[in-house]
Amino acid sequence: MIQQVYEKKEKQTIVRTILEALPEWFGISSAREEYIAESPLQTIFAAFDGKKPVGFLCLKETGKDTVELLVMGVLKEYQRLGIGRALFAEAKKWGASRGYSFMQVKTVEMGRYQEYDATNLFYRNLGFKEFEVFPDLWDEWNPCQVYVMSL
Repeated sequence: MIQQVYEKKEKQTIVRTILEALPEWFGISSAREEYIAESPLQTIFAAFDGKKPVGFLCLKETGKDTVELLVMGVLKEYQRLGIGRALFAEAKKWGASRGYSFMQVKTVEMGRYQEYDATNLFYRNLGFKEFEVFPDLWDEWNPCQVYVMSL
């Protein structure tokens, strides 16, 4: 079941629980804590197995026409079951219904880490297109790949 989460404390708890369970993608504690700190002010969709949150997606407005898929995660044992796609479908529908023209997402450039290569393929399969690589936006070991899509 996918639903939008409105309560700030619940948003933060869901984001923390899932990101801390995914150290392969969110092992840099300062970056992880930044996502967690920002989450109460953002739009959050969560996937639940009963009452247990198993995935989430966080959206952030980055301009009057653009929303960013800021961060998302699905617990490992629930990956490859369509949960990420279902979360994205809700986020895309939400963004379009609010008049955004574009959605963007940032990840590590393809070819750096196996986990992020899978992430890049996931975003491409959702319909995102490569926009630009910023070699040192984050740091030299993690060049930032920006993807965009029209809503």
